[in-house]
Amino acid sequence: MKKEYLSCNVYDAAQERLRLLFTEFDNLYVSFSGGKDSGLLLNLVLDFQKAHFPNKTVGVFHQDFEAQYTVTTEFVESTFQRLEKEKNVELYWVCLPMATRTALSSYEMYWYPWDDEKEDAWVRPMPKHDYVINLKNNPVTTYRYRMHQEDLSRQFGRWYRLSHGGGKTVCLLGMRADESLMRYSGFLNKKYGYKGRCWITQQFKDVYCASPLYDWSNRDVWHANALRGYAYNRLYDLYYMAGLKPSQMRVASPFNDYSKDALNLYRVIDPDIWTRLVGRVQGANFASIYGRSKAMGYRNVTLPKGHTWESYTRFLLSTLPPRLRNNYVRKFQTSITFWHRTGGGLAEHVIRDLVEGGYNVRRNGVSSYARGHKSRVVFIGKIPDHTDDIHSSKDIPSWKRMCYCILKNDHNCRFMGFGLTREQKMRIDMLEEKYRSVEDLEEEESL
Repeated sequence: MKKEYLSCNVYDAAQERLRLLFTEFDNLYVSFSGGKDSGLLLNLVLDFQKAHFPNKTVGVFHQDFEAQYTVTTEFVESTFQRLEKEKNVELYWVCLPMATRTALSSYEMYWYPWDDEKEDAWVRPMPKHDYVINLKNNPVTTYRYRMHQEDLSRQFGRWYRLSHGGGKTVCLLGMRADESLMRYSGFLNKKYGYKGRCWITQQFKDVYCASPLYDWSNRDVWHANALRGYAYNRLYDLYYMAGLKPSQMRVASPFNDYSKDALNLYRVIDPDIWTRLVGRVQGANFASIYGRSKAMGYRNVTLPKGHTWESYTRFLLSTLPPRLRNNYVRKFQTSITFWHRTGGGLAEHVIRDLVEGGYNVRRNGVSSYARGHKSRVVFIGKIPDHTDDIHSSKDIPSWKRMCYCILKNDHNCRFMGFGLTREQKMRIDMLEEKYRSVEDLEEEESL
């Protein structure tokens, strides 16, 4: 989709969006991660509140993932200490056990920050403030023990609305479209938008998320911080000195898909925290050493002698615990069935290469998902062992691609194009219904 540029700058546009949010919504809170984007958003929101809506309360929600750089913890601490003195600002520092995806281990899909059963192994001590929410001090009635991290952030919004007497509630996020193609595409989906605005999305009845900085660039964020003298996480200075590109500078769990490549930086930047990380999650030390090597499924993996990609994939599956093995098998079977019965949209030159290469394929209509009215292609007979002889083969199914998912600990099989399955989405919806209180059920209706 072609971008449309406004006549005003991003700062003025953000100010107008904040005015809309403060006017339209009864309850507002900012999701503050400690990163540059959410930090800037928090400062902009508080400045706007003081100037235009001084009597309106703003909440600050920090979802603490336990494992992080010391300098990030210091920045969060200093920010909350500064906000303790602010009028009409409510603080929520959430340190509850939650399922967080890990891409480091072939044996664990999740690890659990602030796991009460592993307190001796925590990366750092529990913060001690009145506004810290943990198992001993938890007013969030919509929380379920060890719920998924995304569910926890969503359910906090529902609880925030109920605890403030109802009314329209919005969580402000520091998400930006230029961070990734996935986020850019997300802003184009206006299915659950608020009054046609792509940057406001409905989650539940009267509960929304908004990204007023969605069209800001990296340069805009740093320019605003410098121009207005805002405090920011000094981890970015350390990243810069370490030679990282702006796209690699992330403040996130060190064990997820996006951060594991830079896991070894902990050893250099924060050795004390590093020693705790190694004992906290399986595979941390291995990933730091081999994070960009063949051992973690990167670059060209050499096929063991005597194996095909199919036989090697089946061998790897046999080494996994039943739960993880079944997870992969279900996704692989879904993919194989899809390419046998429905087929995926492929470009004409790829189809031509497949036919000339002797692959047994046929056309099956036009794909409604691929751009450019691409023809759907069905594979007749076995799925190829590999498609190394086909140029631009990233969209073509093969046992090699399945094998890479296992080697990369890609439990969701994103490398094969998978997202959340319909079954997984339905399971989440069913859990939300199951744990909804009677009072809440009368008031709210989940999308």
